[in-house]
Amino acid sequence: MDIKKQIMDYVPYNELEESDKKTILRCFDIFPDIFYRSNNIAHMTASAWVTNKKHDKILLAYHNIYDSFSWLGGHCDGEEDCLAVAIREVKEEAGIKNVVPVSEDIFSIEALTVNGHYKKGKYVSCHLHLNVTYLLEADDSEMLKVKEDENSAVKWFDFDSAVAASNEKWFRDNVYSKLNKKMREYYENN
Repeated sequence: MDIKKQIMDYVPYNELEESDKKTILRCFDIFPDIFYRSNNIAHMTASAWVTNKKHDKILLAYHNIYDSFSWLGGHCDGEEDCLAVAIREVKEEAGIKNVVPVSEDIFSIEALTVNGHYKKGKYVSCHLHLNVTYLLEADDSEMLKVKEDENSAVKWFDFDSAVAASNEKWFRDNVYSKLNKKMREYYENN
């Protein structure tokens, strides 16, 4: 299914998602190159909230650019199958092989500001990540591996510790807490 249609059909969880959904859809209308980083104003990314099979742990990586533990994910770079991007990024960033979607539906959406930073010695200006998040599941007994050019640690956390591990207050309060709450509700109802 077309990702723009999936976003259009997505029912926002809260006021932030409602606002971010409008921003993302507006960007689809404005930018023909929304799936490419060459659009230095806003581009699509896909993230994963990865739980273990017992649904009591979350997988995070310590991202060097953000100097914080955070979810796994990355740029679409021309790929319009955002679920495939999220799965690929988890495998690359955590070094694991067995990652499956709990559902193929979008789990969360976010329009995220990214501060200017240096990547591979080159300056990247401030921009927006138009993000879709998927709920994925992985085996917490599988060996984790750091992707040295992006992160310096990969680790499983219990739900509350996962939120607390982030150095980014806005993410703790508005993204990771929301994802945990949604995940708990999802598993209670399914």
